[in-house]
Amino acid sequence: MRPADKAGRYYRCDVVVIGGLSTGGLVIWIDRMTDWEGNHVIQGFAREFIDRMPPAGVAGPPVTDWGSHDPDKAAYWRLRTSAFHGIVTWAPTLDPERMKLNAQEMMIEAGVRLVFHAWAEEGRVNGVIFESKHGRQAVMADVVVDTTGDGDVFARAGGSFEDDIEQGDVHHSMNTSFLIGGVDMPRWLAFRAEQLEQFNQFTALGRERLGFFQTPYVTWRDDIAVFMGPRQSGLSALDVDDMTEVEIRSHRMMAMHCEFFRANAPGFENAYMMLSAPQLGVRHTRRLVGTDRIERRNWGRGEPSPDEIGVSPSVSPKFPIVSVPYGALVPRELDGLLAAGRHISCDANSHGFMREIPQCWLTGQAAGVAAALAADRGIAPRAVDPVDIRRVLRQQGAYLHD
Repeated sequence: MRPADKAGRYYRCDVVVIGGLSTGGLVIWIDRMTDWEGNHVIQGFAREFIDRMPPAGVAGPPVTDWGSHDPDKAAYWRLRTSAFHGIVTWAPTLDPERMKLNAQEMMIEAGVRLVFHAWAEEGRVNGVIFESKHGRQAVMADVVVDTTGDGDVFARAGGSFEDDIEQGDVHHSMNTSFLIGGVDMPRWLAFRAEQLEQFNQFTALGRERLGFFQTPYVTWRDDIAVFMGPRQSGLSALDVDDMTEVEIRSHRMMAMHCEFFRANAPGFENAYMMLSAPQLGVRHTRRLVGTDRIERRNWGRGEPSPDEIGVSPSVSPKFPIVSVPYGALVPRELDGLLAAGRHISCDANSHGFMREIPQCWLTGQAAGVAAALAADRGIAPRAVDPVDIRRVLRQQGAYLHD
């Protein structure tokens, strides 16, 4: 490796965003964007993105059902990942290939210079060094936005972070999602809902035969099922050997699940292995230590943060919506850098929902606005007035407390 100071300059810009991939590598299910009353609280970019998807690539409840407590509707949408605690929510499933194209075209329309097939290294607050087939090069910028999900840039630049997730917790685990094609999901869902004793026997047999076992989720099509991949705990997404081990296990499990379901599950008689995710599904590695943070002890307050830049649905109906402060995106020590996505500043409990895709869209939009304002004014991101950020976010359709 050549020293960083000898890297060739690739580009000079106002703002560079490092990362920006959606969670898990194979994005299909988008978590709740409504509160428990059915209000659409994660909007802005998130709403525009889904509105631009072709209708055939989006499956979810109609807006008239959002917030419904109707038992029949809740039972129907619970099996389709859009009802929780007996309440219908807006948590659609999307066509992942259409999502990729949609994201690409939106960025190109906005004038973003895309750089694929590059690996960031030695992140700096005035740019980033990356490796590609061109070798080692640098992108210099007034503001760097770290959306790697793992805090790769702020960690290498010396920023403080936390990593306190219990090893047995779901948020510590990794997996590789996969698609199984040639299925009849309505038949499978009817079996699951109407033949409970047989379904329980089926899952018991699956655990006995396979060890790690998981049942499928719906997708945007009735002939495709998604398995989020049996969760692998005790392995680190910052260790290349552990990540390789998860990949090996997951591909074996994909084949084992396909064979088992084809032999034993109604609706899977003609199932075949369709696609494994091109990237590991990682829930947690590092979390930024910011100038502010989202904390479990504040969930019940329902009060907007003084520097609010977004609003997230809460984990259950007993909590009000959660205010997201700008300080959760701002490193405590570093200047010239913002963080967005699952590694923002929060405690371990709050990370459980702030890592989800809609919340990553929320913080990503806010970080983009703040970075643009900072670069335009020639100031550090921490010096940007949250009032100005909120003004632009409202213009972009974001939902905020009045």
